Amino acid sequence: MTYRQSIEGCLEAAIGPGGLDAASLMARLEGLKPHLEALKAAYHDETIPLLRVPEWRDDLDEAKAALERLCEGARTLIFFGTGGSSLGGQVLAQLGGWFIPGEQRNGQLERPRTRLYDNLDARTLERMLASIDLAASRFVVISKSGNTAETLVQFLSTLQAVKAAGLEVQIPAMFLALSEDTKAANGLRSVCAHYGIPLLEHHAQIPGRFSALTNVGGLAGLARGLDMTALRGGAKTVVDEMLGAEAPQDCKPAYGAAMMVGMMEERGCRTSVMIPYADRLKSFAHWYAQLWAESLGKGGKGSTPVAALGPVDQHSQLQLYLDGPPGQMITIVRHNSRGEGPVIAPEFAQLAGADYLAGRNAGDLVDAQQNAIPQALIEAGRPVRLIDCGDIEEETLGSIMMHFMIETILAAKMLGVNPFDQPAVEDGKRLTMMQLAGDAAEGEKTGGHSPVAAVDR
Repeated sequence: MTYRQSIEGCLEAAIGPGGLDAASLMARLEGLKPHLEALKAAYHDETIPLLRVPEWRDDLDEAKAALERLCEGARTLIFFGTGGSSLGGQVLAQLGGWFIPGEQRNGQLERPRTRLYDNLDARTLERMLASIDLAASRFVVISKSGNTAETLVQFLSTLQAVKAAGLEVQIPAMFLALSEDTKAANGLRSVCAHYGIPLLEHHAQIPGRFSALTNVGGLAGLARGLDMTALRGGAKTVVDEMLGAEAPQDCKPAYGAAMMVGMMEERGCRTSVMIPYADRLKSFAHWYAQLWAESLGKGGKGSTPVAALGPVDQHSQLQLYLDGPPGQMITIVRHNSRGEGPVIAPEFAQLAGADYLAGRNAGDLVDAQQNAIPQALIEAGRPVRLIDCGDIEEETLGSIMMHFMIETILAAKMLGVNPFDQPAVEDGKRLTMMQLAGDAAEGEKTGGHSPVAAVDR
C-alpha cells in the first residue's frame, strides 16, 4: 500500500479519557459489517460508480484529446467551477505545480500556465478579464448541473469579453465545458450548443465532491502533466483492499470511519482537523473539508472540518488544539521529507545562533516537526490519527483520496445519513434565486433600488 494509517493516538490506552477504549472501537467495527458488505455489493452491481472510476480509461483519452485541442497556441488555461467542480482539480493541479509552464518547443510553451477560479468575486473577475491576453487564453467551464449561478456568471462574463474583443469566431476553440446530460434545463449546455463549444460528460451519479478522480478533476491533472493512470492505480489499491476485506478490521477506511464516528458520539469531538505537512497537499485539506462537511452535515449529525497546513499552522491553530477546550479530532498526513531541500551551511547556522540547523536539510526540520507534534498532542491527551505516505506522487494521492471518500461514505452510513445529497445547499440556491428575482421585481417599483438598500437608508 502507498500509505499507512495509525489510530493508536486516538485510543484511551495512549491519551487517557479523551480516547476511545479498544472494546468500543471493536464494537463499532463489528457494526460496520453490513455497511461494508453493502459497499462491496455496490461495486459489483455498479450502483456506486465512484468505486469503478479507478478502472476507467476511455474518459481520460477523451479528456486528453479535448485538452490538447483546446491548448493549441495557448499561454494560459483558466478553469471556472466551484465546490466539487473545482476542489478536486485544485488538489491534482497543486501536485503537478500550479502555474509552472512546460518546456518550450519551437518557441511555444508545451503546457500553458493554469489558473483556477472557484470563488465568484466581482472585482476579481473584472480585473482578471481586463488583465489577461484573451487571444492566448483558454477556458474550461465545469458545472455538474450546468446551472451553478456563480460559474454561469464567470462563463457568461468571459464570453462577453471575448466577443467584445472581436474574437467571437474563435469561441468554439477557446472554451471547453463539462456537465451532465439530463432532460432537465441546463444553462451551460444551452450556451455551448449555441456557440458550438465542445462538451465532455459529467457522470450523473457521481456528485461533484466525489468526482476528483473522474474527468472533473482529471482535466486539471492532465493540464499539469500528471499521470492519471497512476493516480487511479493508487485509488484502485484502496478499492481492492475493501473488496478483499473479510472484516472491517481489514479495511483502513472502515477503521477510520469507526474511529471518527466513535470520537464524535462518545468523546464529543465535533471538529475534524486535517493537517498535511506539505504545500503540495494544502488543497487536499480543503477538498477533504468539503467532502466531510457536505456528506455528513445533515439532520444534526456530522462534525465541522478544519483545513490546516503544517508547519505553518503550528504557529496559529496548534495552541488551541494543545491547550484549549477539547473536542478536536486531528488527522496529520506525513511524508518522508528528511534529506529534502537546501542544506544549511554551518557558518550561517552559527551566525543565526541556530547550531542545531548546521548541515541540516530544510526537510529535516519539517520531518522533526511532523514527528514531534503528534507526540505533543498525545502527551496533552488530544486524539491524533497519522496517515504516513512515502513520497507524495500520483499513486499516493490517488490512494489517500479514495481512502477518505470510502471512509466518508461508511461514516455516513453509521450516522444514518445519505452521503451523496446536499438538501440544505439546494435550499440556499433556491433562496438565492428568489432573492434575485425579488430584487428585479422590486427594482421596477423603486427605480432600481433593492428593498435592503431602501431599509438601510
